Amino acid sequence: MMPIQLKAEATVTLGSLAKGTEDHIKALVDMGVVPVLIAGLGSDEVKLIEACLRCLRTIFEFSCAPVGLICQDENLPLRLLSLIPHSVSNQVCVATILAAGCKTAENQNLLCRQEAVPALAALLCSPHYKVQMPSLRCLANMCFQNQKVSAIVATSSFGGKSVPDLLVGLMARDKPSEMQMGAARCITYMHRAGAVSAEDPKILYRTLPCLVRLCKKDRPCEERVTAAETLAYLTEVDTELQRLASISNHLVPTLAELLHYQPEPSHTQAVQLTPSQTAQRLEQEVKTAQDMKQAAFRAFASLGANDEDIRKKIIETDNLMDHIVSGLQDPSQRVRLAAVRCLHSLSRSVQQLRTTFQDHSVWRPLMQLLQGASDDILTVASSTLCNLLLEFSPSKEPILESGAVDLLCGLTRRQDPALRLNGIWALMNMAFQAEQKIKSQILHALGTDQIFRLLSDPEVGVLMKTLGLLRNLLSTKPHIDHIMGLHGNQIMQ
Repeated sequence: MMPIQLKAEATVTLGSLAKGTEDHIKALVDMGVVPVLIAGLGSDEVKLIEACLRCLRTIFEFSCAPVGLICQDENLPLRLLSLIPHSVSNQVCVATILAAGCKTAENQNLLCRQEAVPALAALLCSPHYKVQMPSLRCLANMCFQNQKVSAIVATSSFGGKSVPDLLVGLMARDKPSEMQMGAARCITYMHRAGAVSAEDPKILYRTLPCLVRLCKKDRPCEERVTAAETLAYLTEVDTELQRLASISNHLVPTLAELLHYQPEPSHTQAVQLTPSQTAQRLEQEVKTAQDMKQAAFRAFASLGANDEDIRKKIIETDNLMDHIVSGLQDPSQRVRLAAVRCLHSLSRSVQQLRTTFQDHSVWRPLMQLLQGASDDILTVASSTLCNLLLEFSPSKEPILESGAVDLLCGLTRRQDPALRLNGIWALMNMAFQAEQKIKSQILHALGTDQIFRLLSDPEVGVLMKTLGLLRNLLSTKPHIDHIMGLHGNQIMQ
């Protein structure tokens, strides 16, 4: 049997290897190192336990780590939590490992049952920054889209202070900006899960202003991206928060600056880079630019979701429509999705449909985007198309001429109910006060058999829009006579 000392030294060596690249981590994972390290946590030898913890922490900081193993055995989180009091190093490692393992509702609830929340609340009060940060990340991950856990976190306390109050303290301007961000994310996730109301001063006067501040140009790129995306999530469904954010600290022009990202001149230009290093740097710069665009579009989509004045303010800022049109054609699917979500939000404006949307011919890249797009892009793009096909929209005619009827009829045959709904909804809008030629084209492309299938659709929304389509198709006597003459037998059956 291998001596404990030798096991500890071997584990330290593995930990050194884990500090390399992601390829090194993948190699360690493929060799089955993680279960061996987890088994090592059951030892009585402190040095071996700490070496295993440090190595696991490093591995679980990478996206390729097998995070499912953390809560696979319910005893492992309990064991990890029991190791917290032993040292600062253990606290850092345990919080990091648990943060990686609590991204599903099942695992969030498991950690909550095992009293992780009081342990993390205590770690928030640690004098060590390196302990507080993974604890913030773990709490945020536990609260994300989990009403039950968020409610427990909101009512937990340590040292006479509630966790939300502790988080507000960590958002103070004299705290490191990464800490402010981590605390703001926690409160944001608790709000969206229903544990902190939109009217709470912690949201109105601390979290929202903090996130707006962290979007500023003087912050690092990664921080600005995270702040803008968190702000988008915070304001996504609340009209009053959207209104407040839009008038806070020049937020709209601040977000527009994200669309103009230019990499800073290198301070190491005197150092000759290898072709491989140059390629890596360029790849990172492209990714950063894409992240910035995605974050800006997502934030604008949230801010403009409900209020006409905010939409006008956004559209009039810094040639935004040009950036959106460009974003719809971006090589990155993430950017295309964020751009079409932004366009969808702005397309709710009657005034903008009549003016800005027509001036920029946004229907053209939108129709291109609909060809062969993934379902998530297709859902938002087709929903946007519904708005562009409203009777008063100048885009309606060119969209019709570009083959929209066949595309929309195809959507009504899809498995995804959201796509069927958008397809039939857009056809309903298209048929409203349309010429007989267009109505006949819709009927021919859709077919009476498909109409009757849609009238039996299990989704009520699809059924209602199909009835709306029939109403619009049969809106005048000449059109009724014409359609009944062509399809009367099938309809009467």
